[in-house]
Amino acid sequence: MNVQSHAAPALSLIAALTLAACGGSNHNDTPASAIAGAQHVLLVSIDGLHQQDLANCVAAKTCPNIAALANNGVTYTNAFTPGLSDSFPGLAALLTGGSPKSAGLFYDVSYDRTLYAPSDSQCSGAQGWNVVFDETTGIDAMNGGALTHLDGGDAFNPQAIPNAKVNGVCTPVYPHNYIKTNTVFEVVKQQMANARTAWADKHAWGYDWVNGPSGKGVDDLARTEINSIDPATQSDYTDVYTHTELFDNLHVQAIVNQIDGKDSTGASSVGVPTVFGTNFQTLSVAQKAPNASGGGYTDAQFTPGPQVTGAIAYVDGAIGKMVAELKAKNLFASTVFIVTSKHGQSPADHTMLVKNGDTLAALLQANNYLDPNGDYGQAATKTGSLNDGSGLVGTGFEQSDDVGLIWLRDPSQTTSAVATLQANLGCTKTGICADGAQASILSGAALAAKFGDPAQGRTPDIIVQPNPAVIYTSSKSKDAEHGGNAPDDSHLGLLVAYPGLKSATNATTVSTTQVAPTILKSLNVNPGLLQSVAAEGTQVLPGLGF
Repeated sequence: MNVQSHAAPALSLIAALTLAACGGSNHNDTPASAIAGAQHVLLVSIDGLHQQDLANCVAAKTCPNIAALANNGVTYTNAFTPGLSDSFPGLAALLTGGSPKSAGLFYDVSYDRTLYAPSDSQCSGAQGWNVVFDETTGIDAMNGGALTHLDGGDAFNPQAIPNAKVNGVCTPVYPHNYIKTNTVFEVVKQQMANARTAWADKHAWGYDWVNGPSGKGVDDLARTEINSIDPATQSDYTDVYTHTELFDNLHVQAIVNQIDGKDSTGASSVGVPTVFGTNFQTLSVAQKAPNASGGGYTDAQFTPGPQVTGAIAYVDGAIGKMVAELKAKNLFASTVFIVTSKHGQSPADHTMLVKNGDTLAALLQANNYLDPNGDYGQAATKTGSLNDGSGLVGTGFEQSDDVGLIWLRDPSQTTSAVATLQANLGCTKTGICADGAQASILSGAALAAKFGDPAQGRTPDIIVQPNPAVIYTSSKSKDAEHGGNAPDDSHLGLLVAYPGLKSATNATTVSTTQVAPTILKSLNVNPGLLQSVAAEGTQVLPGLGF
């Protein structure tokens, strides 16, 4: 285990990515042809799609539609997330070209020391708000209400929207205000006459940030909420992967409608989007399901269990429907089709799984770095529900899955908090399970260099990467998670297909941040217009003939 106040061994991928950005690596990046004349880009993100999943299903011929795309595409065998693998930073990488350092998204549940409570409309009280932009961002969740509508209630929950002083004026911070840099949707609309954009994802209102800071980047943002209650089953759509398929089917139909020149509902004729896409959840739900019930994988080689097998077949069939519709409308030859993921899932090898509960939070609370009773942020609301407007201000926060993001109640305690963590590294019922070679505790200058300065309010004070296969939970309902930088979280499938390309495999170490500038370059738009691309020097993907 390494304590990273100066360097980051668990984030050693940075060096490889820097090398790749400068053009050096062992790879094959000389295509027999190139992307030229593309008029549309369709981006499909499959939550949980590891590189190994992509390779295994193509080899086993269990994803024929994806394999067919690969016949005219470049498959990247060393694509990685930029340091964190939650859905928000994972998608932000794909759409902004940036890591959390520039885009500012660390998790859908995070903390910002500069913000005021939603109820503090004058910005006159204490600062420091636990920002929750998830299923409770829709108005259904107001006052702790049930999530009864598929569209989240067709409005923002005002109790979920914090405030900030902007030029001296107390101003609401919607998700699109929260992201710090622009998105491919905004750039395309600004640079291409009559361009249209569309996206569909898992939360109806939390994903408003894909609009970018302008709030207007996406013309057709499908308002679908995966955690809403399906009246047919009286449960949400995440209880079993076959139920999640019904939710993902909504997005398949949305894409088909858009290929047909209609909006996502099919109600209006508006023209085919220039850049559009969606996210699938079915595979992620199958991966998380308990191994004993057929979820996840059967071994360390990512051999899929029954649920993952079914989920991959479902996703492949869904992609086949999109391809068939593109061909039927004579759009396939002019559309770049990108298949990738926001994040992977950890661990694939169930025998390595460790679930001792959130020992990280318990240790912080026991040593007075966070409230000893867990009364901090949105964990301390009057109704017990998130985003009911009654969370506590200025408390600090800890967010953990298979990573730990720590915003201390008192940032001046960072050094002592790191020392406490160091003294409890063991993988025991009270230790934080960070005693292995791939574990790390990131703070100080090394953290600021990678993720930004915590003193600016958004970046955590400490990031703990536990040993691979450790999940900070005692839940019996899931045997895999994501969010951190474990190998199974961060090594993703990535395929860029276009009829102008010949099949190629590229072993360059690349980041998923390189997808965003590649989208723009495919459309002959300057990638440097993306603010994160300019800030981080993100390059287009190699091997595409640009």
